[in-house]
Amino acid sequence: MRGIRIPAARLTCTWLCAAALLAGCASLGQLASQPPPEAATQLSPAEQKTQALTAHARAQEASGDAFGAARSWAQLGPLLSPTARASNEKVIHDLLMSLGAAQLKLDYDTLADNDPLKPLARAALEQLGVSLPRALPQLDHPVGTEVGEGNAVQREGYAMPPQVALLLPLRGPLATPAAAVREGFFTAYFGNQADAPRPQVRSYDSGGTPAQARAAYNQAVTDGANLVIGPLGRDSVTAMFAQGSVPVPLLALNHPDNDAPPPAGSAEFALLPETEGEQAAAHMGERGVHQAIVFMGNDDRAKRAATAFKAQFESAGGQVLNQTTLENDNVDYSGAITAALANAPDNAGILLLMRPQTARVLMPQLHLAQIKQPVFATSLVYAGADNATADRDLDGVEFCDAPWLFDAQPGLPDHAAIAAQLPDARGAAARLFAFGMDAYALMPYLNWLRTHPGTYLPGATGQLTEDAQGHVRRVPVWVSFQDGVARPLAAGMDSAPAPASSTSQ
Repeated sequence: MRGIRIPAARLTCTWLCAAALLAGCASLGQLASQPPPEAATQLSPAEQKTQALTAHARAQEASGDAFGAARSWAQLGPLLSPTARASNEKVIHDLLMSLGAAQLKLDYDTLADNDPLKPLARAALEQLGVSLPRALPQLDHPVGTEVGEGNAVQREGYAMPPQVALLLPLRGPLATPAAAVREGFFTAYFGNQADAPRPQVRSYDSGGTPAQARAAYNQAVTDGANLVIGPLGRDSVTAMFAQGSVPVPLLALNHPDNDAPPPAGSAEFALLPETEGEQAAAHMGERGVHQAIVFMGNDDRAKRAATAFKAQFESAGGQVLNQTTLENDNVDYSGAITAALANAPDNAGILLLMRPQTARVLMPQLHLAQIKQPVFATSLVYAGADNATADRDLDGVEFCDAPWLFDAQPGLPDHAAIAAQLPDARGAAARLFAFGMDAYALMPYLNWLRTHPGTYLPGATGQLTEDAQGHVRRVPVWVSFQDGVARPLAAGMDSAPAPASSTSQ
């Protein structure tokens, strides 16, 4: 018997929760009760499967196999309505949390990547304070290679949907970033190559709530969309993914709160701080740096990047010697520097996870401390536009960012030329503008990328790959400050080698 025995009180509560969610799923019949044997043949295949999984999960709970029961309930999830699925996930969460971090980590390691329990188990582990590394993208060859001869020449993998819906909010807290994404999307649309088919695009206001986003999606489906781009808000993406299946595939422009995978045939694309933390770990490892001192700001993006960096760095054999959080309104970091660098070897590396204002104060003090270690950072350290006077103190710092900001990706329109005309292509908003450009560029290649590992799209935010579950992964370019100006370390991304990767845990 695997797992641990569940206390009777918890078991009773779990059974009651499960019975409630199953009894409320009218479309699948009265699942909480067992039909007589003669009625079994009258059940549909879905109802028979649901009944079998329900009975199996209850038996596993009764035997104390919490993890096995959680897997059975997870397999039941796709058969449930969105409302019932939410209750089902609460049951699964309670079962997983009852195992404790150590046992759950052991059980998690046995799950296949496509197991429906894996994202829920990962979310539970992170809630228990366990950070997990990810397998990093491996780049083989770009999509769009021309094949054939004469009039039969085609771009490999290219299949543009004829009608596309763009779901972005026109009001609410996300209206401003959505405007930059929209500008980037339509800049790519109107700059589309003359010989490439241009889809019909309709824009919809996804509003500020998940319900409004679902309504916009449903309207787009009614209007004949073949692909839906959006929504943008994490809560709206979470709600869309919770439906389990969707009639028209979507490219969600964010990552769900619960780490759930996209519905079958759909994909997600996001500018995650975790991605840059993982890439920083790989880049430092490639530079021969296997010990790190981390200085970070006190904000959510810095914390998320730090967590991902630590998990990825340590999974590859690295060691985080010290992690220090700096308050943004402080001007004297000498004490924190002395403590963090105590006994740090010269071949260690320093990682900055902070915004430009804090880094510009910290770096001169690090120089006064006569550091010999190389300094790395993520895109947080760059304001999105060159300021040679202010950034000269950051000289030598290497950071990862969107290649389009530095014209580091051949084949894309000139950044400065577009920024001179469109305010949303300037400063920090330029990353969202590039994100919108990439959302358009991904559309004809989503299915190909998903089914052809190693292929990638040379994008404005980085090299873009997609795994079998529909997660679009991003490999940014590396840049360094030279005389206060951010300059790419390589001329372009097309010939860049694949980053170092670690075994997925």
